Amino acid sequence: MCICKYGFVGNGRTQCIDKNECQFGTTVVCGNHTSCHNTLGGFYCICLEGYRATNNNKAFIPNDGTFCTDIDECEVSGRCRHGGRCVNTRGSFECYCMDGYLPKGGPEPFHPSRDATSCTEIDCGTPPEVPDGYIIGNYTSRLGSQIHYACKEGFFGGPEDTVSSCTALGTWESPKLNCQEINCGHPPEVQHAVLVGNHSSRLGGMAHYVCQEGFESPGGKITSVCTEKGIWRTSTLSCTGDDLLEDDRIFNISVLNEACLKLNRHSKKVGSERMYQFKVLGQRWYLNNFYHATSFNFTTREQTAVVCLDLYPATEYTVNVTLLGSPEQHSVQITMTTAPAVKQTISNISIFNETCLRWRSMKTADIEEMYLFHIWGQRWYQKEFAQEMVFNITASSQAPETCLDLRPGTNYSVSIQALSSELPVVISLTTQITEPPLPEVDFFTVHGGPLPRLRLRKAKEKNGPISSYQVLVLPLALQSTFVCDSEEATSFFSNASGADGYVTAELLAKDVPDDAVEISIGDRLYYGKYYNAPLKIGNDYCIILRITSEWNKVRRSSCAVWAQVKDSSLTLQQMVGVGLGSLAVVMVLAFLSFSAV
Repeated sequence: MCICKYGFVGNGRTQCIDKNECQFGTTVVCGNHTSCHNTLGGFYCICLEGYRATNNNKAFIPNDGTFCTDIDECEVSGRCRHGGRCVNTRGSFECYCMDGYLPKGGPEPFHPSRDATSCTEIDCGTPPEVPDGYIIGNYTSRLGSQIHYACKEGFFGGPEDTVSSCTALGTWESPKLNCQEINCGHPPEVQHAVLVGNHSSRLGGMAHYVCQEGFESPGGKITSVCTEKGIWRTSTLSCTGDDLLEDDRIFNISVLNEACLKLNRHSKKVGSERMYQFKVLGQRWYLNNFYHATSFNFTTREQTAVVCLDLYPATEYTVNVTLLGSPEQHSVQITMTTAPAVKQTISNISIFNETCLRWRSMKTADIEEMYLFHIWGQRWYQKEFAQEMVFNITASSQAPETCLDLRPGTNYSVSIQALSSELPVVISLTTQITEPPLPEVDFFTVHGGPLPRLRLRKAKEKNGPISSYQVLVLPLALQSTFVCDSEEATSFFSNASGADGYVTAELLAKDVPDDAVEISIGDRLYYGKYYNAPLKIGNDYCIILRITSEWNKVRRSSCAVWAQVKDSSLTLQQMVGVGLGSLAVVMVLAFLSFSAV
């Protein structure tokens, strides 16, 4: 009986040819990370670069359990040059710069045999200057070094934000210290004294006072000094007078008419000057939110004086009068009511420039009239929003006008009442929406790798109701010419989508959760009516997030660049899809071949 020797195949009689053991596949014959080499009557295996055989031989036959294992190249010191840190990978290794170093001349991570990258020690250089400030002490420009700032003499700043640090980017943090020149403003008033001479409001400036006639300062000159905190340090001295001891501080008040009062004083010293403080408070029982409050000082040497008040019609007033400068500060309080006004003096109210009002006044020209405004603002789409304003203006024109400080996208009710009228006039107006807030996005730049999942955050409805969020894919070359309000971008299946860009996803505002939602570009799903198509491999793209507000037939949009993709590759979902598709094709071909046999 004739048979072929081991390593040969044939009938054993007429032919025996070499058996190619490697034809069954390198992984099947030699194992992972190997290359198979056929020989006459046999074969041998060699580990790929970055791997070694467990029997420590270059070539082996895996009949004794020998296999290829990863070589830890990082066991050899100095692999990554000065400042580099070695990280072992399967079959190779990568280099990164250590803390305190930055990559120069190439990418990171890098391989010393392929890339020219070198790691240089971080040096932030000369620190930035602070206007009117200086650096305290010495400093270094290495990573983590800190410098401390202080304001120059005559300037002051807050105690915080006086430190700048050298960052891992090789730059100094921008100092936030704001040095402002010390200015104490106008000197404080001193009772029974007047300010004399010129004074400086800068640091160290002094203000000098002289007591009024009939008063003196027994302790010496009265002065105030501007301090380094920007405020005046007032004097402990004051002006006093002997006539205070000779006044019994008794007075009474009588009403002459609906706006004037008569003041009668009982004093033992004729001609002594006294100061009275008037506090006036007016209210209307028929208008809950109406308050007219004013206060002023009145000085006189007369025994009897008449004081007329500037009062509004149809108002009940409480007037409190206090004698100042006395220990007890004697007070008198009276109540007075003004006559009612005419029924209505406002007509023909019109709105212009959206937030401005113009109306017709029945008052005679050149006679001043005061108008009280009470404004309420609400939003149907933002239940917690409420705005209320109360203010007044004075005008002598027969066609007064004013512009209101109103929020966009809001319904307002405006009440206007002339103080000579009994009742207010109420109108409604609506402000148009403006651009929504810019989208808050984490910007990505991707070079040849898969695009990470993009995180979409819900925006606040500050300027109007937000209707939708759109994700647009544009060729990178069109980023600089893209107009956010443009409606030209269509779906992926549009004929022009490849050249002009397209909308790849749209989410209605009501479908976006309060925290965030993640979107993967190219997952082949439909978002709204738009198909999220995969990016074409090798092309450069710009991903834009657009927020749109629509209300009262007005549309406003805000956009932000979300990512830039250069030399795009397949995403993880696309790679899985391609892998499964390739497997399916192989299985179909195998089935057809079996059927044919």
